[in-house]
Amino acid sequence: MSPFDKASLRREWQIFLLALGFLSRIPVPQDPDFSPEKLDGTARYFPLVGLLIGGVTAIALLVFFALFNNPLLAVLLSMAVGLLLTGAFHEDGLADSADGFGGGWRRDDVLRIMKDSRIGSYGTAALFMVLAIKAASLSAMPIAQAVGGILIAQVVSRWLAISFLIDMPYVSGEGKSKPLATALSLRDWLLAGLPVLLLLGFAQASQWLLLLLILGGFRLGFGRYLSRRIQGYTGDALGAAQQLSEILIYLVILL
Repeated sequence: MSPFDKASLRREWQIFLLALGFLSRIPVPQDPDFSPEKLDGTARYFPLVGLLIGGVTAIALLVFFALFNNPLLAVLLSMAVGLLLTGAFHEDGLADSADGFGGGWRRDDVLRIMKDSRIGSYGTAALFMVLAIKAASLSAMPIAQAVGGILIAQVVSRWLAISFLIDMPYVSGEGKSKPLATALSLRDWLLAGLPVLLLLGFAQASQWLLLLLILGGFRLGFGRYLSRRIQGYTGDALGAAQQLSEILIYLVILL
């Protein structure tokens, strides 16, 4: 079957809509064929979903800046739009990961705490720090640079997050579902990075090189940390990776 025939294209469109519904609160048509295979395939569209979310957030930033002429207020309001779009999906993963890794010593304890939907002191502190760094970084940039930063961060951070699906196993507590349990191939991961090519003009070559070095180091270090602490990744850990890499991107662009 050709990858460009109508059936294949329709299936890919359905998988993209499933990815959009999985990562955001944007209403999408319900798919009667809700299979594990389709859900596993959503990861390759996460960066593209990030481009859509980043685009709406960037437009909101421009609108609020035009209305109030206050960079910090415009950034905070655009961040609120982004949180509404995603349902704070990745931020929740960051908070759960901070509570789990901060409060648990043994692997089982870490996973048990991460499964708890309540937020603790580590999670609260992590959320506050990450949101504050985002607001401070973006509001310190010229408005055009902030727009480019949002687009780059929303795409590249999700691309980095799904890289853990290439070489690490999914781990969970007893009875927890495995929505992204199938390993992502290197080919699919590279194809998932195609939206990055659309953003090359939003940063200088030196900034992209520095981003590559810093994010590569973060990916290596965080991957080793996950392997040592829980012998794999969880959905919450992917959310933490997305959030942490997002603020790293803003800080590099701000340099």
